[in-house]
Amino acid sequence: MKDIDSIQAQQEGQGFQFPGEFEITVMGNASVDLPKHVPQILEGIGLHVLHETVKHRHSREGKFLSVTVSFRCDSREQYDLAHSTLRADPDIRYTL
Repeated sequence: MKDIDSIQAQQEGQGFQFPGEFEITVMGNASVDLPKHVPQILEGIGLHVLHETVKHRHSREGKFLSVTVSFRCDSREQYDLAHSTLRADPDIRYTL
């Protein structure tokens, strides 16, 4: 498996481009208000959340909730921090 930092775009102009707008999806416990909680976490680390993009969906059995939100960030480090900070939250199972 390749290290994520060593992956290059196959064509010029493709791949992650910073600064930019990115989308992240989290899956977590449905008992928590994740549509409100996820943007708060991202703003807490200094990212600009595009609140109009927040959308959510319950799992078939209703135990889990997925939340998708877009945000702006200036660097790969900020992008990675968004994922690691969200994954550290006990109510969030994973991020995409």
